[in-house]
Amino acid sequence: MKILGIDTSSKFLNIALSEDEDIIKEESYLLDRKHAGQLVPKVMGLLKKSRVPINKIDAFIIGLGPGSFTGLRIGVSAIKGFGIASGKPCIGVASMDSIACNVSDKDKDVVPIIDAKRGQVYSAIYRRQGGLVVRLSDYMVLPIDKLMAKIKTQPVFLGDGVSLYRNDILSINKKAIFLEEKYWYPGAGNLIKLGFSRVKKAKKTNMNKLTPLYLYPEDCQVKKT
Repeated sequence: MKILGIDTSSKFLNIALSEDEDIIKEESYLLDRKHAGQLVPKVMGLLKKSRVPINKIDAFIIGLGPGSFTGLRIGVSAIKGFGIASGKPCIGVASMDSIACNVSDKDKDVVPIIDAKRGQVYSAIYRRQGGLVVRLSDYMVLPIDKLMAKIKTQPVFLGDGVSLYRNDILSINKKAIFLEEKYWYPGAGNLIKLGFSRVKKAKKTNMNKLTPLYLYPEDCQVKKT
C-alpha cells in the first residue's frame, strides 16, 4: 500500500511517501505558510522523483493541526481533492501527535508547544510507553503558566513556542529540557506511521468529517470534531 502524507500546519510544507509504514521519501520545504501555490507542485515533484504516479497512491493522510488556520484549510482541501478524484481513502492525524513523536525519552513528559498567538500555546502532554507515544491530556490552548501547572514530572519541550516561552518555562521549572529547532515541526513520515493502522481499515471517506483541529472555534466558526 502506497501512502502519501502531507502536513501544512506550520511554516513548513512536509510531504512523505511510504510503502506501508516504510518511508520511501520525505521532504520539507520552508514556505512561511504560503502553501497554496506550492503544495501540488511539490507533491507532484516528490512523486515524480519516486517514480510513483498519483494514480498509484492507495491512501492519503493529512495533518489536522492545530496550527496555521490558512495552512490547515489548504492542506485539508488538497487532500479532499486528491481523495475525491481518486476515490481512495483519506484520514487525518493531529499534527501535534507527529511533533511528540520526535522525542525519544521514555521517562519524561513530552510537551509540544505551538504558538497560538494572544499569549497562548497549543499543547498536549505525552509520554513514550514502549515504542508508542501516548497522549495523556486533551489538546489544549492556554497560557504557558497554566500549562506548567499541569506538568508533574521533568518535561521535554519542543515546538515553535519554545523560542517565545523558554525563559518563562525556566522561571517555573529550571529542570525543563528543550529540543533544538529541527525537532519542532511535524514530519509527514510520522503522520503516516501514526495513521497506518487506521488507513489499512479505511474504505470510503466521509469528507465532511475530515476537518482541521481548530482550538479557537469561536474565531474560525467551525465545530471541533
